[in-house]
Amino acid sequence: MRGRARVWTRLTHVISLGVIVMGCLFVLLRRGNFGEEDAFAAPAHRPAVADAGADGGAPAPAEAKGASDLAPRHDGADGGAGAGEIEAIDLAIAPDGGVPYHPDGARFRSPFAKPHPGPTVRVTVGMLLNSVDDYDVKTGTFAADFFLSLTSAFPIPSLNLQFPNGKIESKEVIADKPTFKLYRFLGGFKSPPDLRKYPFDAQDLRIIVEDDSRGIDQVRFSADKERTQLARGFRALGWQVSYVEARSLSQSYPDRFEGDDLYYGRYIFTLGLQRFATSAAFKVFVPAFVIVIIALLGMWVPPSEMEVRSNAGAPMLAGAVLFHYALIQELPATSYLTRADKLMLGVYISLAIGMISTWWMFLVKEENMNTVFRIARIAVPVLTVLVMAFGCLA
Repeated sequence: MRGRARVWTRLTHVISLGVIVMGCLFVLLRRGNFGEEDAFAAPAHRPAVADAGADGGAPAPAEAKGASDLAPRHDGADGGAGAGEIEAIDLAIAPDGGVPYHPDGARFRSPFAKPHPGPTVRVTVGMLLNSVDDYDVKTGTFAADFFLSLTSAFPIPSLNLQFPNGKIESKEVIADKPTFKLYRFLGGFKSPPDLRKYPFDAQDLRIIVEDDSRGIDQVRFSADKERTQLARGFRALGWQVSYVEARSLSQSYPDRFEGDDLYYGRYIFTLGLQRFATSAAFKVFVPAFVIVIIALLGMWVPPSEMEVRSNAGAPMLAGAVLFHYALIQELPATSYLTRADKLMLGVYISLAIGMISTWWMFLVKEENMNTVFRIARIAVPVLTVLVMAFGCLA
C-alpha cells in the first residue's frame, strides 16, 4: 500500500513539475517572437465610405474632440495661411471687448471663420497604407507608412494637416500642385484596443487626418473609396486583415470660448485586424484545459490514498496562477473581464470544486468515505464541464 502511495506521489510531482515548466516556456514564448505569422491584405476589397454632409448644407452631427486636441498646434504637414494672406481672426471685431466675432458671418460667427468665404472647396482624400509595424496591443501604439493624396476640382487652399492620434516622424512631398497634392508620411499612432474577446479579439487601427486652420466653410474633406486601400504585399505580423474603411465627417471642438461654433473637416482611415484563431486557441485554451484535465485525474484516486489525492489540487492551482500571470503580462489593465479572464475564472472554480470534494472526505466518518468518493467521481467532472463551458462561452 505504501509503495502505491509513493508511486502516486511521484506521479503527481512529475505532472506538477511538467505544468510549471510548461508555464515557464509559455512566458518565454510570449516574450519572444516565436510562432509569429504574417497577415496579408485581403484580395481586391473596396472599403465602405461614409461622407459628411453636402456643401452648403447644415453640418453633419459633430464629433467632439478630446481635451488633448484643444492645445494649439503648429507642426502641421502644410503651412497655415499663405504668405500675405489676411487671417479670418484679423477681420473679426470685438466692439465691447472680449472674444472677437463676425457679426455679418454667413454661417458661423467664430473669429476663425471667414465672414464671406465663397464656395466651399471639396477635397477628396485618398490613402495607400504601405505597412503597419510594431503594433503593441498593450499600449495600442503602432508605426504606419502611407501615402496621402488630396485632389480637388478647384485650387486647394493652404492647409495645416494634423494627426490627432499620432505624431509624424517624416514627410515627403511628392506632388504639390494647385489641385493635386501627394505626400508620403511615416509616423507613430495610437488606437485604444478593445480586449473583451481576447484571445479572439479584433482591433481597429485608425489614422486620423484633419485641418484645424480652415473650417468647413472653406474646405470639406471627402473620402475617396477608390483610392483607400492597402499596398501590394501588405502585412501585419501576427494578425490578419479583416477590413479596410475610410470616412469623412464634420466635427467641432468643445466650446473653448464664446461663439466657438465653427466645424472642421476630419478624415478617418481604419484598418481592421483580427488574431489567428488557431494560434490563439492553442496558446490560451489548450493549456487551461490541460490543467483542468490533470486535476480531474485526482478524482479517481481511492480514499485509501488520501495523501496523494490531497496533493493533487494545489500544484495544479499553482500552475494555473502562473499561466494566468503570463497572460495578463501581455495585456493592459482593463475595467472589464476578457474572455481569457473568464476562462481562467472557470479553471479556478473547477480546481476549487475538486479540492472541496477531497476536503469533504476528511470531514466524514471513515465508513462514509467510499460513498463520498463515488459521488465526487461523478459530480465533480459534470460540474467541471458545466463551469468550463460557461467560462468559454460567457
